[in-house]
Amino acid sequence: MTNNHPDRYALSFTSGGLLLVEAQRTVALWNPLQDWDLVRAELMESNTLQQRTIQSRRTVSREVVGRLSELTPAELLLLGESSPQERAHMAWVAACRRYTLVAEFAEEVVRERFLLLTPSLERGEFDVFLRGKALWHPELDALTETTRRKLRQNLFRMLREAELVSDGGEIVNVILSPQVEALLDLRHPSDVRFFPTSTEVRV
Repeated sequence: MTNNHPDRYALSFTSGGLLLVEAQRTVALWNPLQDWDLVRAELMESNTLQQRTIQSRRTVSREVVGRLSELTPAELLLLGESSPQERAHMAWVAACRRYTLVAEFAEEVVRERFLLLTPSLERGEFDVFLRGKALWHPELDALTETTRRKLRQNLFRMLREAELVSDGGEIVNVILSPQVEALLDLRHPSDVRFFPTSTEVRV
């Protein structure tokens, strides 16, 4: 992304949190099918995600498949068969890869505040962050207050569900498992950068 011609932010993460239960059920379908189009069709046909309406079934299926398709087969295997904490960490990584805005907030605000020994995270930090990004992303200026509030609420919900931020707003020192860290280090730069941790980010 460049400041002269930035890509527009995808901003559809307005509800659902990390979708941990939905992700685990979807991975269970992906393992035998190995095809995301087939997985989405099965999610719609069988209502595996247990949504009440066709529209919500379509929306949630599209969202969870969109996020999980950002993960490698090895990462999907880990998400499906690992500990609850590892699953939450991989679901957070999937959200960061899917949404550049989430990834940048994770790295530029959450991780940076942790490294600067500023342990708390107020909701207002998101508003400051959005105003700064709006200089290069006019689509952010066009957001209604309702949409801004939904984005903020769901982002902080994801942070809590991933156990990166406590219910009281304290940034948590995350200890990644060796399995998660090894997978994240396969990226350049390492996706460890999405976490508040003192672990060095490999480039």
